[in-house]
Amino acid sequence: MSVLTRDEAQTRAQFLDVHRYTIDLDLTTGEETFDSRTVIQFTATAAGDTFVELKPATLRSISLDGHPLDPADLDDNRFPLTALTPGTHELRVDAAMTYSRTGEGMHRFTDPTDGETYLYTQLCLDDAQRVFAAFDQPDLKSVFALTVTAPEGWTVLGNGIADHQGNGHWTLATTPVISTYLVAIAAGPWHSVTTEHAGLPFGIHCRRSLAPHLDTDADEILDITRACFDRFHEKFDEPYPFDSYDQAFVPEFNAGAMENPGLVTFRDEFVYRSAVTDTERQTRGMVIAHEMAHMWFGDLVTLAWWDDIWLNESFAEYMGYQTLAEATRFTDTWVDFGVARKGWGYDADLRPSTHPVAPAPDTVPDTASAMLNFDGISYAKGASALRQLVAWLGEKDFLAGINTHFARHKFANATLADFIDNLASATDRDVHAWADAWLRTTGVDTLTSHVEETDSTWALTVDHHGNRPHRITVGAYDHAPDTHTATDSLVLRDRFDIDVPQTGTPDPHPGHRPALLVLNDGDLSYAKIRLDAQSWDTVLTNLSGIPDALTRAVIWNAARDMVRDGQLAPTTYLEAARTHLPHETDLALTQGVLTFAGTHIARRYLAPEQRPAALATLTALCRDLIRRTEDGHNPGLRLTAVRHLIDAATQPDTIQDWLTNGTVPGGPELDPELNWRILTRLAVLGATDETTIATALEQDPSATGQEGAARCRAALPTPEAKATAWNTLFHDDSLSNYLFIAIAQGFWQPEQADLVHEYVPRYYPEATGLAARRGPAIADAAGRHAFPAYAVDHDSLHHGEQALNDKTLTPTLHRRLADQIDDLRRALAVRNAH
Repeated sequence: MSVLTRDEAQTRAQFLDVHRYTIDLDLTTGEETFDSRTVIQFTATAAGDTFVELKPATLRSISLDGHPLDPADLDDNRFPLTALTPGTHELRVDAAMTYSRTGEGMHRFTDPTDGETYLYTQLCLDDAQRVFAAFDQPDLKSVFALTVTAPEGWTVLGNGIADHQGNGHWTLATTPVISTYLVAIAAGPWHSVTTEHAGLPFGIHCRRSLAPHLDTDADEILDITRACFDRFHEKFDEPYPFDSYDQAFVPEFNAGAMENPGLVTFRDEFVYRSAVTDTERQTRGMVIAHEMAHMWFGDLVTLAWWDDIWLNESFAEYMGYQTLAEATRFTDTWVDFGVARKGWGYDADLRPSTHPVAPAPDTVPDTASAMLNFDGISYAKGASALRQLVAWLGEKDFLAGINTHFARHKFANATLADFIDNLASATDRDVHAWADAWLRTTGVDTLTSHVEETDSTWALTVDHHGNRPHRITVGAYDHAPDTHTATDSLVLRDRFDIDVPQTGTPDPHPGHRPALLVLNDGDLSYAKIRLDAQSWDTVLTNLSGIPDALTRAVIWNAARDMVRDGQLAPTTYLEAARTHLPHETDLALTQGVLTFAGTHIARRYLAPEQRPAALATLTALCRDLIRRTEDGHNPGLRLTAVRHLIDAATQPDTIQDWLTNGTVPGGPELDPELNWRILTRLAVLGATDETTIATALEQDPSATGQEGAARCRAALPTPEAKATAWNTLFHDDSLSNYLFIAIAQGFWQPEQADLVHEYVPRYYPEATGLAARRGPAIADAAGRHAFPAYAVDHDSLHHGEQALNDKTLTPTLHRRLADQIDDLRRALAVRNAH
């Protein structure tokens, strides 16, 4: 498919004004294609040529101003419109379009539990043309009027209120002016829970087979939705701009969610079939808040070109965490952001593929390059930058600038320059200089504390490696009286703000120096933090005694960075986790530290011969947490420990007993997620077989069960299982996106290095061909999940570096491989450093 360039988009935006799309979709024509009839009314501002995009299975007819055009003129995904005269025009297109199995365009899914079929659209970034003919770029906004024919018994959802006319015919309310990538429908026999709030219809929807699980959580989901809706109306002057608010939990969704106006789509893993922790519920709440923020920043005011993705995502990311904390019971959202999400930004910013939060327009020359910037920089780093901006600017002035931005650009498009000008209008501070330093630069600053003492005073100097200004809080902590052991607490002596870089001589503080000084206490800036030697000694013995979870998150993040930079031995991190997690009270911190220890340290940063000892440490730690929660007071912590113990098991006996008995002694009882988790680990250890997997699938024939069985089969340690999985991954082009990911997750296992070694060099040519055939979504999955990350050795690095020279790599796969190979290079450096 030809990609749209920025220059082409700018030329077309100057040439056309698009007024209205009238779209009729018929979803009753079969399992492979659907009918799409589109009428586009537009004005040409001058005489000239342009093109419309569509990617049909069959283009039956096309006409301009009543004059038939030749369907054979379609060139790939572009139909030329030549010799246009100035004035109004009407384009009519009749086509059959192909259903997707990869989450792009109109995705079709049949639920294996009950045989019911569901359809939904995902049109971001340039996939509107897979559903209807379109001038497919964000700054050619229009109104959209859709009608849909669906099978009887189905419900159709869309951007506006849907009216069932009878006999499967649905009419959706005409939208306000929106971009093509935001048009959405979802059709199927949905289970729905509806209500009304602030005079608007609200609804949540899922597959029928998930109905009991949605009903269980409906009150929580709707309460969060209402609370965030009300909080945004306290923050924003512009009212919610659409006529309804539906949230559909849809199957095989590639992203976390999508901000379609009036119809937000979520991956339906957020409808929990099994037990989850409160941190996972908080994450769902954050995503609800994030997508709702997009109704203003992204939908009401939309980027003009994809170089400003961050304007959508950074804002929604910041508002998602902040608003959830302000409006709901989840008041510690920034702890989870600090220990889990922020590392995504740091990691991305240290790779060769890094880019500024607001990249230069010429570095995003087309839609293919734009897709690559949906990453940790546009989300986590951008949100961190905005959090620092609010700390520096003040929330009052920040919101005043935001509201000016909405007022000036509502139902239109805006750029970085517009955004900064609108913020600057609300303050005397130099926002333009701040933007130059924070949004147009790359990399992570490092702040290192140094303490000078006299008999009666101490002073703090911060060594600043980098170029950004920082407004940070410093926390000074002392040992609590008569305590000097790992479980004893520290007490806060003082918190004070400083500006970095410092000017002049640091002010002296009276008294003896604190036992611990924490830079960026409160985590309001974005930088690597390095503690002075005495503070680090205090941390190693008293980390769990620091009173504030967000402070502990800053320190755990510093430890994580030091491991990745080769400055802290991975075994030291493990020892710290072993010492302090048994006393940790924050669930997000526990989950974040265990995840990093299990996936990065035990799997990549330690040599193979060190892995058994690392897994034994994690197993002992998890057993301590399980013993600590025997009284049932913290089921989330217990569930977290059970999950990680399963993943770290080196012998099958304990987890096999759990599976046989259907419960962990003292709880929890095994649910589908734990069943499949145990069975996957048993498969890795060679302690199960195809018969057992097939029996488990009979007991859980759901979509999640299908994925669990596929993952288990790929994890079996036999040449036959690996050959079958490999062939399915790379040669079965009917495989859905989720089944592809499941098989890929099962395939590569450190315990099976000798068995899968021969596949490492085969991966690169196979992935290259697959990406070219199946498109960006599968290319991303192949680079993210099917990459042989377990193979941390120089041969693997050599194969990867050679593969990056292949000019036939698609942009998506090239970016994923470049990042994976840089992570591989880093893992080798960490091993060599210790």
